Amino acid sequence: MATPYGIKLAVHLITNHFGTLVAKVCDNLLRRGPLTLQQVIRYTELTPQQVKNSLLILIQHNCVQAFTLESQGGFGDGPKANTQYLALFSNILHRMRFPKFLEIVSRELDQECKELLEGLLQNGCREDVVREGLTKLLAAHFVECCPAPEPLVPEQVKVETTSKKRGTKSAKINEESETIEQRVLAAAGPMEAQRFSMITNTEFDVNGETSTDDSPSLIVGEKRKRDSLELDRESTAEEGEVVLWRANFEEFLRRLRHMACIENVRASLDDGAVKVLKAKLDATRGLEKKVKTEKSVPLSLDNIFEEVIKSEEGRVMTLDDVRASLVQLGCPASARGTADSYSIDLKKIIESAQNDEVESIVLKRYGRDAYRIFRLLSKNGRLVETDKISDTTFVEKKDAPKILYKMWKDEYLHMEKLVLAPNRNILLWKVNKRPLWEHVLDEMFHAALNLSLRAAYEWDKEKEVINPLEAMTKEERQKQKNIRILLDSSLLKLDDAIMLFHNF
Repeated sequence: MATPYGIKLAVHLITNHFGTLVAKVCDNLLRRGPLTLQQVIRYTELTPQQVKNSLLILIQHNCVQAFTLESQGGFGDGPKANTQYLALFSNILHRMRFPKFLEIVSRELDQECKELLEGLLQNGCREDVVREGLTKLLAAHFVECCPAPEPLVPEQVKVETTSKKRGTKSAKINEESETIEQRVLAAAGPMEAQRFSMITNTEFDVNGETSTDDSPSLIVGEKRKRDSLELDRESTAEEGEVVLWRANFEEFLRRLRHMACIENVRASLDDGAVKVLKAKLDATRGLEKKVKTEKSVPLSLDNIFEEVIKSEEGRVMTLDDVRASLVQLGCPASARGTADSYSIDLKKIIESAQNDEVESIVLKRYGRDAYRIFRLLSKNGRLVETDKISDTTFVEKKDAPKILYKMWKDEYLHMEKLVLAPNRNILLWKVNKRPLWEHVLDEMFHAALNLSLRAAYEWDKEKEVINPLEAMTKEERQKQKNIRILLDSSLLKLDDAIMLFHNF
């Protein structure tokens, strides 16, 4: 969700990377939604050439997607179409995650692949890439072919349904309607077989070695996928089409989400649960259809055990150990031997991590008593009166209303007034998670913006030292370097929390 401070942070990132003119175009697209070229020119008051150049830069770096919205004309008219430009808020934020993406590739592949990815991240889309390195990146889904430059998106028709209940008739709009961004990206994205079309039947694993279709760990259906990909690759080569490549942000987010799940489990459960979760996610990652997968792909107990013992640390576990860890992870114990499939609730793990993050903020900002009150209301999920809150959390009755009012004023609590008599009211309190999560995310965007501005200020201050006689001493330079390192590491850590609420 693009919150007010989220938009300011995105514009700041674009300003740092591409300058004020490009940022002005991006700002208008983020705040106003999809716009035509003439609308962008009118709102920005820039020249047509400045706007065109700015849009080309943003498209090149995957920050804007052009599309043609097809709409029906009046009576007797045919379809009408016009090109519009949509800012991709999440893709813009990914620019501050490039170090994380490079670290993942550095850990799983080799230096050549890291350098190739770095070039893609710096240049946006590229055609001239090293084939061997590209093959490895495609095999790991770290790189994909670029989307269609200007897909045709049909006008969305809202579907109304009527239902009868207890003799009454009600109409409702389909709540599952896709957003314009989802529709545009779906129309622009290539078919799954084309995204990684250079993958052949002989693939590179993460160590640069090859694996064949006869591998015992090959997931059912992968061979058919690879055959389809090979045919598609040959067809593309015959047609002589130019294929542009870009970093696949979706895959990096999937890896980071899995890492977040593992770290959350590590903080609350034992090492066995961590090993089982990691092995299961590694084995089924390629079968996940979207980043926000609610439950992991089902696997039998035997298959999970086989994946666990592939690692050195997993070989100390027995089948009973794996079964016990699955129970800890919320999977019910198998009652019929080892044939049942097990699926782990990833959504529940992420929600637990979100709760922990907000509770940590409340503890730091408002203190221990407020933490106990917030935790009670968060777990309760319904309205609770002030006196009952005080009694349950053992907070002094004179202090509880002050703490509750403070958190309500800062938009961390929802309050309702119940009138019992003309001169007697009681206050009821509740945690509304959805609006609260959005508020917390906006606060995080604000903090990230402040950190980024401070880091830019420190960097500019160091560059201002031109005269050697005015140069900083060795101690001053080290201090300046330490400040930048602290700011950068703080920003990366804060971004982990941002992804938890925005991307996961």
